[in-house]
Amino acid sequence: MTVSNSKAKTMGSFLKSRRERLSPKDVGLSFSNGQRKTPGLRREEVAILADVSVTYYTWLEQGREYTASRDVIDSIAKALQLSPDEKSHLFQLWNPHSSNTPHPVPIAVDPQMQMVIDQVDYPAYITNERTEVLAWNEAAKERVADFPSIPVEDRYFIRLLFENMKMRRRIVNIEEFASYSVAVFRTYYDKHRDDPWFEDTVKHLRMNSVEFDRMWKAYDVQLKKVKRITLQRPGVNKTVTFDINSLVNLSDSPELHICIYTPITDEKNADR
Repeated sequence: MTVSNSKAKTMGSFLKSRRERLSPKDVGLSFSNGQRKTPGLRREEVAILADVSVTYYTWLEQGREYTASRDVIDSIAKALQLSPDEKSHLFQLWNPHSSNTPHPVPIAVDPQMQMVIDQVDYPAYITNERTEVLAWNEAAKERVADFPSIPVEDRYFIRLLFENMKMRRRIVNIEEFASYSVAVFRTYYDKHRDDPWFEDTVKHLRMNSVEFDRMWKAYDVQLKKVKRITLQRPGVNKTVTFDINSLVNLSDSPELHICIYTPITDEKNADR
């Protein structure tokens, strides 16, 4: 099976990033031929570990049109010691049966979905894979960010995390949460690699945020899952920790995510 040129190049970049983070010692190799001029494993070392030819692996990493079986991709994933999320991402990039053109990113939500999140006592909002905040309830406005006051063109969660100082001050564990969010956003970026919006947004953030640039260079990827966040409202000493549960709207738009905060700390005396 073959993958499209765009997908192949993206997959090659991902393989290269995972190779460069490993050393021979990490994978149990006790030899090293000559002085190492580049970080991480060499291509020939990955090829040995994955039991494929050096040329075969090199072509995959260079993003050339080339055949690769599922077994080969699985062997490479093991050789690179990919986490479950990283392995899932690699298979998504390789999958010859997946569409080369993702579904259009939705820019609106069904009014009924707004009614659903309005019934939730704690913060809840709906985003698309651009992380555009399309709908929110009153608790999200009060505790996470004053979304109505933010211009529509700036109302993207990934941008707010690095550019909206009021929102950043509310998130006690901002470093951890921002790092996780960038890793999730990377999976969307790779999925929508032909959408210029993603490229433009990444360029903007890398230019304007040293923190984002550092996280982006790490090329970490994570699938969206339950994530913990600790919030503190201005003028209130108490902090509240929530688990963010992300639900996919399976009705019409699988690219929409309903994020619902559930408290894990006692809020009896907290200012709601």
